[in-house]
Amino acid sequence: MTELRFPENFLWGAATAAYQIEGAAHDDGRGPSIWDTFSRTPGKVYQGHTGDVACDHYHRYAEDVALMAELGLAAYRFSVAWPRVQPDGTGPVNPRGLDFYDRLVDALLARGIDPIVTLYHWDLPQSLGDRGGWTNRDTAEHFATYATAVHGRLGDRVDVWTTLNEPWCSAYLGYGNGLHAPGEQDAGAAFTAVHHLLLGHGLAARALRAAGARTVGITLNPADVRPADESSAADAAAVRLVDGLHNRIFLDPLLAGGYPTDVLEHVARIVEPTFLRDGDEKLIAAPIDLLGVNYYQPTYVAGRPDGAGGGGAYPGTDGAVEFLPPTGPLTDMGWMVEPAGLTRLLERIATDYPGVPLLITENGAAYPDKPGTEPPDGPGPVVDNDRIAYLDGHLRAAHEAISRGVDLRGYLVWSFLDNFEWAEGYRRRFGIVHVDYLTQRRTPKSSARWYQEVISRNGL
Repeated sequence: MTELRFPENFLWGAATAAYQIEGAAHDDGRGPSIWDTFSRTPGKVYQGHTGDVACDHYHRYAEDVALMAELGLAAYRFSVAWPRVQPDGTGPVNPRGLDFYDRLVDALLARGIDPIVTLYHWDLPQSLGDRGGWTNRDTAEHFATYATAVHGRLGDRVDVWTTLNEPWCSAYLGYGNGLHAPGEQDAGAAFTAVHHLLLGHGLAARALRAAGARTVGITLNPADVRPADESSAADAAAVRLVDGLHNRIFLDPLLAGGYPTDVLEHVARIVEPTFLRDGDEKLIAAPIDLLGVNYYQPTYVAGRPDGAGGGGAYPGTDGAVEFLPPTGPLTDMGWMVEPAGLTRLLERIATDYPGVPLLITENGAAYPDKPGTEPPDGPGPVVDNDRIAYLDGHLRAAHEAISRGVDLRGYLVWSFLDNFEWAEGYRRRFGIVHVDYLTQRRTPKSSARWYQEVISRNGL
């Protein structure tokens, strides 16, 4: 393959999320989150797994940061657990919760690693969940208060702040089809949550700027939506509908001044959008400095009058859209591997929403540690060539986007550690570092060493 070099100062790093790795669910005043509750609800998470211990990163962060430095990471994206900072979601700040992130940020900076903070990665305080969660407009206001508290402690050392991670998942999987916490199945609630999440972003972004934050952004999981048949008008209509529900419902209010008319009309057929108030769109559309992009696989659709649609994840698509099953070699999540989708997606965002720098905030793949690749009794290699091939292909796709003029600033692999994979529990492993959940021993996989070389040469 051709040798490729990335731009000078291209940012190389890795990402994680609080509930997936921290553990210490009851330590130092942390309150319960909707994921603590959801994971204890029978049948919701694989084999009843919870994030109570996870990777015990709360107690082992120094070891983890040392390993990040060994691998050459220049940046580490982590999320702050709202229930650690405000156990009830409102009211007094818990200083012991912020103390942990103080220690973590200091440890990262001491190793020359830039901290990138995500303020919300799905672990809403249960107390707010009891009051309607993201279907309650007050949650957006509380989120801004929480953001201010975190910045007040870390803002002197953290330059890059992202408000939300993948509000599509929070809204549609949490309130639409119920696959994620809080587990509701209500299309109207899903659309209400979409708006209140975006409103929370707008309010938090304004609060962060007022407090002096240097770089403020948000992370989305936009989809590369493709027609089953390029020549089919019905398939093109299906693409337009799904693109509206997955992409434009977030990108347009954030970067184009307001919700797209066709999407609002679709929403109004399902629920009266009384949640949308005068001034909301202007607040949501306040300029951002960075857009995080999480990409894993493309989405192929066809226009079918008998299509099963996307259920609660895509309200209103039943009887109009068929979501095609993935083809070709699949990851352990059953996801399609198509790096070209990343190039198309980055180029589309840069074309349709120009002027906003992009950062790949998540990209990676789950693959099983097959027999013969588990670490032996002592530290040893985990050979994960499938993951290396996945990452290599997607980095080449990212480089292609850059060559086409996309302002892509960096790449954060998902994930640094094997971890609690939400409804899949611990059976899916995304990490470039293997975690033995019984001993908490960390073992860099072949992909970690490969990534270390990519970083050292700034290319492939």
